[in-house]
Amino acid sequence: MLAPDPPGGRFDGSVHLFPVRVYFEDTDLSGVVYHANYLRWFERARSDMLRLLGIGQRAAHDAGEGAYAVTELALRYLRPARLDDAVYVASRVTEVTPATCRLVQQAYVQQPDRGETLLCSAEVRVAFVAPSGRPRRQPAAWVAAFRTILNQEGLSPA
Repeated sequence: MLAPDPPGGRFDGSVHLFPVRVYFEDTDLSGVVYHANYLRWFERARSDMLRLLGIGQRAAHDAGEGAYAVTELALRYLRPARLDDAVYVASRVTEVTPATCRLVQQAYVQQPDRGETLLCSAEVRVAFVAPSGRPRRQPAAWVAAFRTILNQEGLSPA
């Protein structure tokens, strides 16, 4: 039997879309998604966005080149997600420098009775760091991959 590939999302122009289902384990005692789970969803969406861009994080780490580290993070919680909600994370690269990348990530729910609702928004900055933890330039091919989506048209999540 051939197992299906895990969901990796897809690009719509410059926006990476990543689907998430809210499971019981994601919720707290009040029945809404626990706040830290948005961070997990955003991290998964960023990782799969990089994978789709051809950015091999594991290969860079294994070769001793370095890895990305979150250096800035600002979250704004707007509405709760609930059990069984179909959520998607929209990720957009907003700035690329030789050593860093800035993104905006937004979690939305799409439900027939609620329409499309923005749940949580994050502004994230990641830096490429050497194994020693010091900042370093990210591989030129990675910067080029980011620049291919930096100015494309796509969805405009609000």
